[in-house]
Parts: sequence; C-alpha cells; structure tokens
Amino acid sequence: MNLSQCSRRSDITLPFVEGLHHVNVKPKPALMVSRSTRRTRSCCGSKNMITCSHLMPGHLEGSFVGKKQVEERPEKLDFVRTLLIDNYDSYTYNIYQELSVINGDYWLRSNSSFFRRRYAHFTARIQVPRANHMSGQVHLTNTPSVEINGNHLLQEVTRSRRTSYDLDERSCFGMSNLGTSPATTDMKRLKLTWRRLEGSATKLGGAKNMFCELFSDDKAENTFWLDSSSIEKGRARFSFMGGKGGPLWKQLTFRLTERSDTTHCGGYLSVEDAHGHASSTYLEKGFLDFLNKELLSFHCEEKDFEGLPFEFYGGFVGYIGYNLKVECGAATNRHKSTAPDACFLFADNIVVVDHLNDDVYLMSIHDRDTPATTWLDNTEEKLLTLRTAPTDEPKNKNTVSTTISPHEAGFCAEKSKEQYMEDVRKCLKYIKDGESYELCFTNQIRKKVEEMDPLKLYLHLRESNPAPYAAWLNFAKENLHICCSSPERFLRLDRYGILEAKPIKGTIARGVTKEEDEQRKLQLQYSEKDQAENLMIVDLLRNDLGRVCEPGSVFVPHLMDVESYATVHTMVSTICGKKRSDVSAVDCVRAAFPGGSMTGAPKLRSMELLDSLESCSRGIYSGSIGFFSINQTFDLNIVIRTVVIHDNEASIGAGGAIVALSNPEDEYDEMNLKTCAPVKAVMDIQNAENLVIPLPLSSSIVDR
Repeated sequence: MNLSQCSRRSDITLPFVEGLHHVNVKPKPALMVSRSTRRTRSCCGSKNMITCSHLMPGHLEGSFVGKKQVEERPEKLDFVRTLLIDNYDSYTYNIYQELSVINGDYWLRSNSSFFRRRYAHFTARIQVPRANHMSGQVHLTNTPSVEINGNHLLQEVTRSRRTSYDLDERSCFGMSNLGTSPATTDMKRLKLTWRRLEGSATKLGGAKNMFCELFSDDKAENTFWLDSSSIEKGRARFSFMGGKGGPLWKQLTFRLTERSDTTHCGGYLSVEDAHGHASSTYLEKGFLDFLNKELLSFHCEEKDFEGLPFEFYGGFVGYIGYNLKVECGAATNRHKSTAPDACFLFADNIVVVDHLNDDVYLMSIHDRDTPATTWLDNTEEKLLTLRTAPTDEPKNKNTVSTTISPHEAGFCAEKSKEQYMEDVRKCLKYIKDGESYELCFTNQIRKKVEEMDPLKLYLHLRESNPAPYAAWLNFAKENLHICCSSPERFLRLDRYGILEAKPIKGTIARGVTKEEDEQRKLQLQYSEKDQAENLMIVDLLRNDLGRVCEPGSVFVPHLMDVESYATVHTMVSTICGKKRSDVSAVDCVRAAFPGGSMTGAPKLRSMELLDSLESCSRGIYSGSIGFFSINQTFDLNIVIRTVVIHDNEASIGAGGAIVALSNPEDEYDEMNLKTCAPVKAVMDIQNAENLVIPLPLSSSIVDR
C-alpha cells in the first residue's frame, strides 16, 4: 500500500482514486511554530482524506496527486506529536530534555490498568505540568514563549470538555499534575527573631560543648543536632541544634499500614505538642502529602531572614525511612519496619554554629503576636557564662582505624557471608538478564545494647569518623536514638531554587602509609567498575531532577571526584538543576526518594528486585535525615554509616552497588568495610569502661 500526504496547510490528501469515500479528519492542534512574537491560535480546519489500498509503487508519479505536488511548494506541518516512554535511564533523560527545550512539558497518559494500579500515581505526579481551566482552552505553562533558531514556540492544547470522569482542576482525563498542591485555609503567620554572637564559637568550646551545655539534660531527650563535624575543603559550614521547649514544638510520628503499596500508602500519624497533648489520625494519602500541606501553610516575611547566611530558619527536623518509597512510586514494601517510617520534631528554638566565620546564631520562630525574647535571653546568658574548653571540632586524620569485623564485635548479621555472596550472584544474573543495570544490595547487623548511653556513643562516633552530614536524633517516646556519621548528601534545595544532589558510588579503604593511601586513592579514581557504578547513578539522578527542574537546567558540575574521610576514600559526583516554579519542596523529594545511590538503576524495577532479595526492612537506613524549613528549603542526607538504637538494640546497615563487573567476595568485603567505623564505636563504648571522651567543662557537665 502506497500512501502519500500533501503538505499543504489547507489539506491533507492521500492519492486520489475515483469512487473511494472521503473521511473528514480534525487533527488536534498541539504546538504551533510562528515567526511572529505574538501568540496565535492554530486554525486547522477539516481535512479531506481519501484512502487507497491498490496503488502500486511508481504509480504516484503520473497520477493527479503526483502532478499536484510538483506544482505546489510543500509547506511545513504545524505540529508533531511525540510519544516518549520513560525507561528511567539517561537515554530517556537526554531525549526528554531536548524535546522539553523545544516543545515544553508533556502530558502523560496511560490506558493500561496494570500500569495505573502500580505506577500511574507516581509518574503522573512527577512528570506532568500544571493544567487549569479544563472546560476550555488548556495552557500547559504560563512561561513566555521560547525562541529557538528565530522561531517562537507557543504551547497550545486542543479545547476539551469535562466528561463523566471525576475531574478537578488538577487532572485531565485521568492525568494528574505535579506542584499544584491544594491551598490551605489554615495559614500560620510566623515571625522569626534572631541574634548573632559574632566570633564566639571557638570561645565557647565549639559545637559539642554548646550542645552538651544546652541540650544534654535528661539524656538529651527529644533533641536534634544536624552536625557538620567534617568541615575541611568546604564540605559543610553550618550545624543546627535544638530541643523541646518552645510553644510551637511538636513531634510527628508516622507508621505505614501493614498493607503498603503505591495505591495504599496511607498510615497513622501521631502528634504530640509542647504541652504533652497527643492525638492520632489516619493519613489516607500518606506522610509526604501531609508534610507538604504543613509547609505550604507557613508564612513568614522575607525581611525576617535578611542577613542570615544559611537556609534553615526553623521547621521540621527528622528522618524519612526507606519504606516511604511506596509514596514515591515503589510498587510495595515486602518487609515492615519496626521503627516508625518517619519521625520529625518541629524546631522553633534553634542554635546555629557557623564553622567558617566562627559565629553563633540564636533563632526563635513564634506567632506574630507573641514575643520570643525570653528563650533568646536565657540561651545567650547560658552561652556567655559557659566555661570554655579547647575547640572540639574533629579533625579528619589520615589514619586507618583498626579493622574489626561485626562478628568479633558481637553483632549478628541478617545474612551470613555465604548467603550474601549467593545473593550477589543472583543480582549478577538479574543484570545479565537485562532486569537491571545496577542493584544496591544491602545487609543489616544487630546487637543488644541495653546499658549503652546513646549520646556518649554519638560523641565518640563523631570524633572517630567525622562527616559533613552527621546527625543526632533522639525521640524519647519511641525509645529511638540515631547516631549518624553520613558523608553523603541526598538532596538540597536553597532559597534560590537550586537543587543539588551529591551521590557517592565507589569506596575503598585508606592506606596505612601516605604512599599507600595515595595509591589507593588513584586506584579508586581509575577503577572501571566504580566509574560504571557512579555514572549510572549520575544518569539516574539527572533523570530524577529533570522531572522537577526547568528544561535544560540540569547539569553535572563535578563528576567522579574522590573525597577522603577517616577510614575510606569515596567517589562523589554533583548534580544540580533549577527547580520549576510550580513545584514544592516536598514534590522535589518525592521525585527523587529514595536516593538513587541506595537503589540502583532503573530505579523502580531495581527496588522490586532488592525487596525480593533482602530479608528484612532497611528501616531508617537508606532513608534521609535533615530539615524542611518554613520557607520551603531543605537539606537531606543519605542514612549510611549510622547506628540506630531502637528498643535497646543497635542496628547498622551497609551494602554496595552490584554491576556486571562485580565480584561476590569483593562485594562482601566492601560491605564489611562500611560497617567498620560504627561497629568500632559501639565496641569502644561497651567494652572500654574508662574510655576518655573529651567532655565540656561547663559546671552542669562537671557536676554530673
């Protein structure tokens, strides 16, 4: 069958054959190219089309239509339609970015009931743009037209009518959109009051001295410390600490239901306020939806933040557990976490340490009609009368800690060495069969620690293994303590709308001598396997960020840099992008969580395979710790190199990325290597009764 198409704007006609019927076709206008800067509408009318099934090759040349084509100069068609299927890889990302720059954002629609049940909620929420006025003309974007090669690309969509579907202004024929979160009627108008103690951090003995003086009473219950304990080479600058005490303080505890999957991601939220009043409610749409509405309800004048060099002005501090992946597109959770799936404190009184300028900031957020000078006055007085000690900031010594296996330290592993290596072989088979490119397979080790002081453990861990994204969290009501020495940032959003991810893929132990250490660093830098691991996760994160960033804005300023820590060298890349204006902070997290460095690629299928291989829930491990500020900024780490103490049991998670070049024995050794620092810290605290940890010299500490 030979079909020809005239290129005239007024007609689309196939070869004329006498006696064949005409078919009226009304193509829907999509994108119009115009050399005029003024927006115009497509005026495509009815098109006459004649179908033919018996023209033979070569017959067109002498036909009526063939002569007509020679006489008339062809014109370009007004629009083209593109079907792009997201395979969650760099190829999809590159194509999508190029098309987005030219054509703008795309609608996403799926007619597969299987797809809708498992993935539609996720993909629709993170890939489609804003749509309003569904009963008339639909405009996908409010941004000005984009000029490409002298042409102005104007987005238009055909006029559509509401059908019997249950549509609202955020959906179109079963398609949802990202970023148009419902406006809340309960607007919370807050005011930020702050003071700066210039050049006083060192005089006060450093961050640890201040934390122990202000927040260590009652075993540091209900406290937090986002601790930039590794500050060399500009990796981190600010530490944030606080505890219960302000009138706006509250604790959020969320647990998914037993049946948790993409379509049933609800759970129970418990809220306890500053006065001890507790309530519980069921969140049908999950925790991230609730958190998004809470953050959007806050309003604070920008002038309140002027002069502050950091991004956290008060808000929620806590963690998101790995199992919340079902709110971000994962099909299901095979294993249920024993710890809460998310826990956050609303921090209204905060102490900030600027490690670069040696300043200390005191901040308090409060209702506009309520003064907040009492806490500021009392805290400033405590700090100014604090007995000073030599600065306690940990130094990243280029030495190697004594290697201690988890078994020697009394830990029990979920998987033995033989089981772990066998599962690595299964991962390799999945990769060979084309099920995945990379699988981040993990293991858990556990030990009873009934008499351990969790704060003492964290202070020792931060000394022995300082890290830029370390954290201490205490949720007393849950009997939950988190001692984290993470070197990895998951995702950050600053006040200018810039998103930054810093995935780590590639790890090697440090050398004993300077020469050996440098040799190991070079070995990591030029390792084909580690480069493959890192590059695949960079591609995945470019794709994740591309879903919520301006088209063409995602870039990689640093690729495969090697960073050194107390016990290991790591390979780190940096991916950045400019957030779209119609996307909220929580939407950005939802688009990228869990961090790609903890899942593999392609992400969704890899998480399914990992769930089938791993024998228990990852819990808090592989999730994220950090803050969500009242001004819609956030900074979250990846929970690795972490001891979680829950109900008097310490657990440590570790693993590695499996790629086609992986060796099962080497993967097991790498997993053990990553547990060294936290395992040694636990053993030191348990076994060395006279272990000396530098403590503050304040009277309150000395007297205890």
